[in-house]
Amino acid sequence: MANLRPPTTLLQSYNVLLLLTVYLFQCKLYCVHAILDPMDFLALQSIRKSLDDMPGSNFFSSWDFTSDPCNFAGVYCDADRVIALNLGDPRAGSPGLIGRLDPAIGKLSALAEFSVVPGRVMGALPQSISQLKDLRFLAVSRNFLTGGIPAGLGQLRSLRTLDLSYNQLSGEIPHSVGTIPGLSNVILCHNRLSGPVPPFLSQSLTRLDLHHNDLSGSLAPYSLPPSLQYLSLSWNRLTGPVDRVLNRLDQLNYLDLSMNQFNGWIPVRVFSFRITNLQLQRNSFSGPVQPPGQVMIQTVDLSYNRLGGPVSPMFSTVQNLYLNNNRFTGQVPGSFVDRLLAASIQILYLQHNYLTGIEINPTADIPLSSSLCLQYNCMVPPVQTPCPLKAGKQKTRPTAQCNEWKG
Repeated sequence: MANLRPPTTLLQSYNVLLLLTVYLFQCKLYCVHAILDPMDFLALQSIRKSLDDMPGSNFFSSWDFTSDPCNFAGVYCDADRVIALNLGDPRAGSPGLIGRLDPAIGKLSALAEFSVVPGRVMGALPQSISQLKDLRFLAVSRNFLTGGIPAGLGQLRSLRTLDLSYNQLSGEIPHSVGTIPGLSNVILCHNRLSGPVPPFLSQSLTRLDLHHNDLSGSLAPYSLPPSLQYLSLSWNRLTGPVDRVLNRLDQLNYLDLSMNQFNGWIPVRVFSFRITNLQLQRNSFSGPVQPPGQVMIQTVDLSYNRLGGPVSPMFSTVQNLYLNNNRFTGQVPGSFVDRLLAASIQILYLQHNYLTGIEINPTADIPLSSSLCLQYNCMVPPVQTPCPLKAGKQKTRPTAQCNEWKG
């Protein structure tokens, strides 16, 4: 009798046929609009079985497969095909979903948009997503995805937005992802990604956010397109110079390269970028810093580097300036004092350098809205002002260190 058992493939085919028959029968009874493509119907069933509402969520309450799936919450159709699938209640603070993403997602061959709200979706991002040739928007952020980013995502030549941020993804960013021609937004921050930053070829890329990963290596001169407006690479282990990369990015309105190991000179062109915050702190940048004109950036943080030479008066127009923990020398320009006393400067941190003086009256009233720290330089601070706790308790740098630096 064992030889009479049908092959597994026949059983599978029979089960699929049975499900389709049931679906078509149900649609005759309940469906008013065009009948959903049978493969899409089965895919939605598989997706539903692999996910559940977290306590407090009722997203799946409308997913009754005796009715038209195109009326389900988060399902959007064009004729008989699913073109968008947004899983979970998108309202801020709503509980999300729990479970895993079923590979059946790859069967929704007309899908152009796929997203999952923040929740507790675990496991790998299905490789089958790479089959969705029309996919333009892919966002599964603030969940618990693990494993690597499928290299097959590079086959999604229509993809515009890729957001897999705030997960537990590991491994390298596939080189193929950088070759997608029309990418506009790549958001992979707060994961465990390692290896180099691949070159991004899309000339329409405006946002690249890779901060809080474990990326390493240097940036190739032409690895980032000049179309970039938002660049965040902070909290990684990236190395090497950045001058040839940054000199091409004149469209930036946000830049954060902090908490890395970048070295070399800071290109003066960055000080003329139309940005509100310039964050280059905690790297290994060296050399003098002499902007060609008045710096109109609201916050400039160059702290904890190896920058030296005199402090440029061009920085006196900055509202929040962090130059502490560097190797700056000489006198603090008088323009800083004028703007500080006028409350135009809110934060001026110059501690832990080799500065030799600042022309300020010891009885001057520094506005309460302003913070000045001159601690641990080659001078006795003429005014006593509160400094951050990290500045330590020593007011003046040891004379031996100052003499050695002069020599």
